[in-house]
Amino acid sequence: MYQIISDGSCDLPSELAEEKNIDVIPFYVSFDDETFYKENAEMPIRDFYEKMVEHENVIFPKSSLPSIDDYRNAFEKYVRQGIPIICICITTKFSGSYQAAVNAKNILLETYPDATITVIDSMVDTVLQGLYALEAAKLREQGVPYDEAVARLLAIRESGRIFFTVGNVDYLKHGGRIGKLSSLAASLLGIRPLITLKEGEIFPSGIARSRRKSIEAVFNLLSAHIKTLRQQGENMQDYTVAVGYGYDIPEAERFLAETKERFQDVLDVDNIRMYQIGATISVHTGPYPLGFGFLKKA
Repeated sequence: MYQIISDGSCDLPSELAEEKNIDVIPFYVSFDDETFYKENAEMPIRDFYEKMVEHENVIFPKSSLPSIDDYRNAFEKYVRQGIPIICICITTKFSGSYQAAVNAKNILLETYPDATITVIDSMVDTVLQGLYALEAAKLREQGVPYDEAVARLLAIRESGRIFFTVGNVDYLKHGGRIGKLSSLAASLLGIRPLITLKEGEIFPSGIARSRRKSIEAVFNLLSAHIKTLRQQGENMQDYTVAVGYGYDIPEAERFLAETKERFQDVLDVDNIRMYQIGATISVHTGPYPLGFGFLKKA
C-alpha cells in the first residue's frame, strides 16, 4: 500500500521496526569527530552507552544526520516499484534530517515525476517519534488510504509531549543546550533539570536536587498534563504512552512498573512499553535520560 520510513531518531528496536515494516535510516555517531559510525548498524546502542559511561565527563560524542544520498537510496527502491512513501523525520528544531529528506525527494522527482513521497516534520524525536511511526504503521495495517493517513498523522503531531530528566547537566552544557553559568551552578548544586518537549521545541520544566526527586517530578509533569487533557474532555484511552530510558535498564524497569501502578486507572497501561533512547538524543542528555513519550493515537 505505502512504505513508512523514519530517520534513526525514532529509536525503535530493530526487531520491532522490521516487524512493522518501517525502514529506519540511521544517524551517525562519532567519538573523535573523525570516524563516524551508523548507529545500530555499525555502533550498537549498548556499546555506545558503555563507552559514554566508561569515559563519563571525558568523551562527549557527536551525532550527524543521514545524508541526502542515504535518503535517496532508501526512497528510490520503492519509487521504482510505484510504492508511495511516508517519511517521518525528527523535529527540524533539532536537526537538518527533514531537509535532507526533502532534497532527496526533489532529486528523485526529476527522474520519477510521478513518485509519491510525503516528508513529515514530526515535531518530535526519540521514543515519541517511534510512537508516531508506529501510529503510521497502524494506519497502514487498518487499510487507511495514503492521503487520509498523512492527514491523520499531521493532525496528531502537536499532541506529542516528552517529559524527562537527565543524570546531570554536563551533556546539555557541552551541547549548548544551557548556558555556561547556569550549568556551572547546576553542577555545583547537583541539580537535575526537568525538560518538556512540545510542538518541536524543548522547554525547562523545573529542577530537582536528587535523582529520586527528579523522577517524582517527571511523574508529576505527566499527571498534570493528563489532568489538563481530561478537563478539556479528552479520553485518555485515545493516547499512547512509552517509557524512554538510557543506560540503566533496571532503573527503567522500576520506572515502568511504577508508571503502570500509578496510572492503572487512567491509561492503557498494558500497552506501555520501554524503548532505549538512541545516540541522536543521548549525545545531548548523557547516559541517564529517563521519562515519557505521550501522543494521541491516529
